[in-house]
Amino acid sequence: MSLRILIVEDHADIRRLIRMTLEFENHELHEAVNADEGMEAVRRLRPQLLLLDIMMPGSMDGLDLCRRVKTDPTLGLPAVVLLTARGQPQDIEAGHQAGADAYLLKPFSPLKLIETINSLGGIAA
Repeated sequence: MSLRILIVEDHADIRRLIRMTLEFENHELHEAVNADEGMEAVRRLRPQLLLLDIMMPGSMDGLDLCRRVKTDPTLGLPAVVLLTARGQPQDIEAGHQAGADAYLLKPFSPLKLIETINSLGGIAA
């Protein structure tokens, strides 16, 4: 199943790794470098899935963006995977409280990322 995926990550190397991981999966991939740009892209592109870093520069972080897209049905209610180095139990709980559908710790396995996206395909369709 092909999904429209928005990658919101401030580190170019990680965006490139995600793109390389997913380029053979037949998904439509888009990128944003922070949550503010990500919000604009969500409004414009209506992605079915967001891959969000939590810690990013700008007026909001990944948790803020996740909360906004999960509470505004006009944005299409995309599935959200948080990709972050923050792995304390309270961080994971905050991610789930924000509405994330999955939480992957960096460094993440490319195969685990693909598996997670495939498992959310029904949600994101």
